[in-house]
Parts: sequence; C-alpha cells; structure tokens
Amino acid sequence: MALLLGVDTGGTYTDAVLVRDEETVIASAKALTTRHDLAIGIGAAVRAVLGEAAVDPAQIALASLSTTLATNALVEGQGGRVALVYIGFREKDLQGHGLADALKGDPYVVLEGGHSHSGGEATPLDESGLRAFLDRCKGEVSSFAVASQFATRNPAHEVRAAELIAEITGCPISASHQLSARLNGPKRALTAVLNARLIGMIEALIGRAEDTLKDLDIAAPLMVVRGDGALISSDQARERPIETILSGPAASIVGARWLTGADHALVSDIGGTTTDVALLKDGRPKIDPAGARVGPYRTMVEAVAMRTTGLGGDSEVHFISEGLQGGVTLGPKRVLPVSLIALEAPDVVHAALDKQLRSVTPGEHDGRFVRAVQGVSREGIGAREAALLDRIGIGIHPRGEILRARIEQGALNRLVERGLVQDAGVTPSDASHVLGRVMEWDAGAARKALQLFGRRRTGSGNVLSNSEDNVARMIIDQLTHQTALALLETAFGEEETPYNQSPEILARHELMLRGMSRQTGLVRVEAGLNTAVVGLGASAPSYYPAVGALLNCEMILPIHAGVANAIGAVVGRVTMRHTGTVTSPSEGKYRAHLAEGPQDFGDQKAALALLETNLRSKAVAEAEAAGAIDIQVSVTRDARSAGVESRRVFIEATITVEATGRPRIAVG
Repeated sequence: MALLLGVDTGGTYTDAVLVRDEETVIASAKALTTRHDLAIGIGAAVRAVLGEAAVDPAQIALASLSTTLATNALVEGQGGRVALVYIGFREKDLQGHGLADALKGDPYVVLEGGHSHSGGEATPLDESGLRAFLDRCKGEVSSFAVASQFATRNPAHEVRAAELIAEITGCPISASHQLSARLNGPKRALTAVLNARLIGMIEALIGRAEDTLKDLDIAAPLMVVRGDGALISSDQARERPIETILSGPAASIVGARWLTGADHALVSDIGGTTTDVALLKDGRPKIDPAGARVGPYRTMVEAVAMRTTGLGGDSEVHFISEGLQGGVTLGPKRVLPVSLIALEAPDVVHAALDKQLRSVTPGEHDGRFVRAVQGVSREGIGAREAALLDRIGIGIHPRGEILRARIEQGALNRLVERGLVQDAGVTPSDASHVLGRVMEWDAGAARKALQLFGRRRTGSGNVLSNSEDNVARMIIDQLTHQTALALLETAFGEEETPYNQSPEILARHELMLRGMSRQTGLVRVEAGLNTAVVGLGASAPSYYPAVGALLNCEMILPIHAGVANAIGAVVGRVTMRHTGTVTSPSEGKYRAHLAEGPQDFGDQKAALALLETNLRSKAVAEAEAAGAIDIQVSVTRDARSAGVESRRVFIEATITVEATGRPRIAVG
C-alpha cells in the first residue's frame, strides 16, 4: 500500500489529504494559512490529516505541494524588489506587454548589446554600463531579471550578464532564455521580472515545507505542482518559481477530473483570493498557447488555459455610493476578514468596532484593521514606509489609528503590495458568518463590521442599510453575480466559433443578463451555460448553488471539493517539455539554436537531428531529476517552407520534445 500526501497552501486555508494507491482519499484536513510563516499552517494541516488517518508518517511514500502563493502574489502585486537588465532593446520597448507596470518603479537599465534573428551578435554587450548599474543597485534589490534581444537564438549576452551579476551582487538571477524558448523579447522580459520577484517567496515556502515534513518524520521526496498540472521537484520549483503560477488552480483541474470523472465541464475553483475557471475537454485541461495570464500579466509560462479573477471569499468589499440605491462590488484585492482577525485579537477588534459604532459620523476607516507580517525582508522600502511599519509593530491596530496623515495612505498601500502588511476589512466570508452559513470564526465581529458598512451614505443621502443581514445578502448576491460573469467570460472565450466581441462585453450584454433572469415580454429571451460546472473550494457548497441557478446549468459539487487542489497535487504526472528551432540564415546553411549557442550545418537533416537529440537529452534529464520513472518521450515537428520559383525553400522548423513519467514512490 502506497500512501500519498497532498498539501495545498491557499490564501486562507492550507489543505492536506492522504490518498491510498492513487485510488481512495482516506483522510483530509484543513488549517488556516499562516502567511507570516507558512510552515505553521502546513504543519497543522499535515498533523491533522495524519491524526485522522492514524498512520505512521514513515508510511508516506510521496509528498506533493500545490500552492496559490505565486498566483495570489501576482494578482495582488506583491513580491520582492527586483532589477531588470534589458539588453539590445529600446527604452520604449519597456511599455510592451505591461513590462513597465510590472516593474512598479523598480530599477532597470537599457544596455547596448543583443543578437539578430539569426543568432549573430548585433552589438557588443555594454559591460561597463552593466557594472555601473550593478554597483548602484547592489544591496537595494533581492534578485535580478535579465533579458536580451533574440536570446532564444543566442543566449551569450544573457549568460555574460548573469555572470557579472553573480560576481558583483551574489543575488539570484532570472534569465529569460531559461524560462521560454519563444521569441518576443518584452514578453520574455516580463516573465523574467515576475520570476525574479517570486524567488524569495517560493524559496521560503518550499524550504519551510521541507523543514516541516522533516520535523514530522516524513522522509518522502517533496514534489511541487506546475502551472500545467504536471509535477516537478522542489529544486526545480526554486529555480523557476514562475512555473508555479496557477499551480493551485492546475491541481484543482486534475483533482476535479479525478473526483468526478467528468470529460466536459467548466471547473470553477473559489479560494480566499481568486476564482479560477478552466475548461475540461475530453478529460484533459487545455494548455494556453499564448502563455499563462494572471491578473494583468500575460506571461510565457506554459500553464492551464485558465481565467483567474480577483474574486474570493476574502475579497475586499467596496462601497458604491453612486446612484440612489448605492451598492457593493468585490475585489480584486484580498483582505483578512474581520471575523478572522477578531479571533487573533478579540479585545482590540471588538473595542475598536464598538467605539466606531458609538460615533455619530461614519469614519473613512471604520471596520478596517492592519497588522505587520513578521519575517519579511524590508529591503528597498523608503523612510516613510519604514516609520509606518515601526508604528504598526507586532500588534493588530485599527487602520484609522495608524494613519496619521492622508499622505501615509500611499505608504501603507506600498507595504501591503510588498507583503509586509496585511489589511483587514469586510469580506464575503464575514457576510456568510452574519447569515449563519459559516460559523468558524467570530460572527459577532462580522455583524458589527457589517453594521458599520451599512451606515455609509448613498447618492440619495440615505444609509445603505440599517440591517447587517441586508448588507450581507447584498454582498453574497454580488459574489454570485461576479462569479457568473467569470464563468460566462471563460465560456465565451473557449467557444470554437468565436464571437465578434470580447468575452467581457458578451458576458455583460443586456440580452445575456435578461436571458439569465428569464425575462419575458413580446420577446422571450433565455440564456445560460450549456455545460455543467464543477464547483470546487471550501466555500463552494455555500456560494455555488445560487450560481448554478443563475446560469441555468448543472452545478456539480463533489465530495472532497474543498480539498481538490491537494488531491490533484498527488495524482498528477511528471512532464517536461523543451522546444528548439532550426533556421536557415542563408541558402544551404542550417542553424540549430541550442542553449549553449547556435551551431551551423550544411545539411538540414543533421541540424534537425542534433536539435532533437539535444532537446530529448534535456527533457529526459529534467524528468529524471524530478523523480520520474517509466519515462515516455514524444516528439513533434513543425516545419515552415515557402514556394520560390516552383520549388520549396526551407524557412525554419520547431521541434518540441515531451518526456512524461510517473513520480517515483519512496520505498520504506
């Protein structure tokens, strides 16, 4: 009997499951995710599941981790301070694919250098300019991203820049050619920047997870779920943390298929921070050919084709004052629910809420709290941010008492973005406590917070509501509405016959909205989803029946839906893909573009054979390093040619090699 341990660290909960022989879930457990030290939540969940199953930790043959940490960090704009070395591009190229926005004011340098489309050096690398930049940045950033023009055709300048960065700063480096073999420099640079920003965060998660398993006498190797649902080793995840974006959602798709056997369905996974929707077709999740999209960023990471929305049980509730009735909207930022933070500091939270309720005039920061996240590096923060962080200290405080001037609001936002401070406020989780759907945390604190929220004035001058129950229903109804929109956007985006308008516009079209509410007059309009939805997540049973009713579709809520991510973490396979290109820079010359540099041949078949051998060797080696056994290799070739004077002329060929195997199970 082989016992497999799956762990998923979400924004709110950490889940653990034990699966026997990849066939049966024998135990599951949850613990609160402890963002200041993820190992605490992981340890609590694993101890609970081991206790429920009454098994010896030494029996665990494989441990695997899926996580929404990287996804949530990108959605919320968090991560370490980085520097970009941008070689051979122009300053205006920084605007491509949102690269300038992704830098968020972090330092960068645009240097002479780079290569041509055929892999030849376009301009020598400006090493003196690079050295000067590194001297300025040294000690100010946690890691570096390097992107050079046409580095996928010749990585020499990225390799040299990485050598100098390591020599002068000793910081981790993300080189774009190691993350993607495709062209499009700005997009590769964006991917490298995001990878660099995540390095410290993922290193902390994996390192502490491994320490925790060791402390629990679990000797099995730790695997990590990649964004396409495949498993990789913990060391590989450390090197390329960007590949773990959509790790948790990808694991949920694998888990949904395993739990339901569904061949064709939309899978919607609601967590604390995001709602992730993907299409399961012919029993397999679709891989996004354009690269994983998370929040505003389109990366070059191969991942499940998934639409991620900043909408979850812990989404921030915003007040809409416009209009006579007013209203609410949710997300995309996650905050700690008031009902949850009240468990940690009941005296502070209740005293503040009671004081605010006694006040005749509603305050801007009523029902809001802050706390610092301990153990996160302060590297690169300004003097105002540092002073504010010192003022917060180690306690939980009402937000209004921490902010002494309006200018400090920007400093607080920057601390939240860096993951140094957590915000607390009204969320759908609080609304669920008020309505009695969930009673895990402090429902009394939630009720007070919603009373305060309802006192806000609408455009008519009236309060939003004098009843916290009414406010709670508004919030849950809005969650239902926004979830339905997320599902409709995904469905429209996946239609085989595309529409002339964007999925976002179609999902919100008046006819669509009227059709879902079955409005009838002279014209009968009916609309909804023509496929089932598999609802996943701990809160899915509370929220998703109403979503199914709104969309007029079958809603499947499987047993163990709340731990589907953790299940998917241990029933996946190891898969490694490598892609390379052969071009023809001149007639009769064939150039294989290899990681170590281009190599020329006078024979097309020889160039293709060398490239395939090189890619096969790398894919198999990485699969073995990830712990795969029974490895199977598949190869696809895509050759392009053109007709010239009644003959076919070779232009270029792309080869992709995929090595797939089962994860090795430890033998006690």
